[in-house]
Amino acid sequence: MDLEARKISFVQEFLRLQSEEIVIGLENLLHKQKVELLDQEMKSMNIEQFNKEIDQSLDDAKNARIVSAKDLKSKIQKWG
Repeated sequence: MDLEARKISFVQEFLRLQSEEIVIGLENLLHKQKVELLDQEMKSMNIEQFNKEIDQSLDDAKNARIVSAKDLKSKIQKWG
């Protein structure tokens, strides 16, 4: 079963729940897992990775592969 099918199955099972305790437990578990995942993603990078990302950013700016804050704000305002 692929991830999408598993999520659909989980949601269907979740919607059949009648126990508030189980719902609270699942909410707490989801929150805990999301926090742990974010912590893992936010861990300090080593100096080589840091320098590589700086070099990539400078190269992007040099080769006009960036969007200015002003242009981004203008695009976002058109969304609404």
